Amino acid sequence: MPDDKQEAPKPRGTMARDRWDQLRELHAEGKGRNVIAREMGIATGCVSRTAEHLGLTFDRTAIQAATVARVADLAERRSLLAEKLTDIAEESLEKIHEPTTVYAFGGKENSFNSETFPEAPHAERRILIMAAGAAIDRSLKLAPPEQATGGADEAKSMLGKLAQGISAIVNDDTGSSESAT
Repeated sequence: MPDDKQEAPKPRGTMARDRWDQLRELHAEGKGRNVIAREMGIATGCVSRTAEHLGLTFDRTAIQAATVARVADLAERRSLLAEKLTDIAEESLEKIHEPTTVYAFGGKENSFNSETFPEAPHAERRILIMAAGAAIDRSLKLAPPEQATGGADEAKSMLGKLAQGISAIVNDDTGSSESAT
């Protein structure tokens, strides 16, 4: 004879009913989904589905704060890499004007030859310039330059002040030359 008290069927993909109280207790302690799953020894998806069925939600502010911190950390690392790439570009360009030794193997007996030039020869210059260009390109992709806002207004203001200064100098010179006559 069936029980008079029939329970609704357990939703698919949720944990056994006898563990729901434990889930509620861990949730009430403020533990997150991953911690609960580890402590209960079940999959995170199962915890999520059961919590949803029970009307429980997880506070995501800690996750959001951690994500913001991680994004900031990655931005800092990209900035440091961009700085290193810029240093590489500068070093490559400086090597163009430094004494350069060129090595080669050749001839019938595959002999080794080297010669030192006061500056990098054309082929080596081309390689150094390409290396510098690639490093700068990667640097700019990692840390694009900040866009200036109001640059035109600042330039107009500066030019206006410059014009006023020139006018003042011209007026002073005109006044002093007139008084000298």
